[in-house]
Amino acid sequence: MKRYQNLLMMFAVVVLVALPLWMVQKPAPGPDGKDVEIFLGADDQAKNVIGTIAPEYQPWFKPLMEPPSGEVGSLLFALQAALGAGFIGYWYGSATATARIRREQGNKAPC
Repeated sequence: MKRYQNLLMMFAVVVLVALPLWMVQKPAPGPDGKDVEIFLGADDQAKNVIGTIAPEYQPWFKPLMEPPSGEVGSLLFALQAALGAGFIGYWYGSATATARIRREQGNKAPC
């Protein structure tokens, strides 16, 4: 039964991630005719401000992979954050359980 609960929870997570991205409607182009990005982050805003302050600025290097859209970039960032949080949570739970087991074994007197 527990295995089916885990599979159901993973399916629910996938649906909760994919459904909003599927349901969002792309806005009409802006007044300048450019497509409007709806999932812009702080990196993109910083890049735009730097371009406004110093138009002659050239980046030091080019990215190895450019996501096809802002939505995909946001999804990859969220996935990275979720995997990192899962790893830290697993490590913390494992360390806590190991410490508890050692404490319980230390309290038992040898016969």
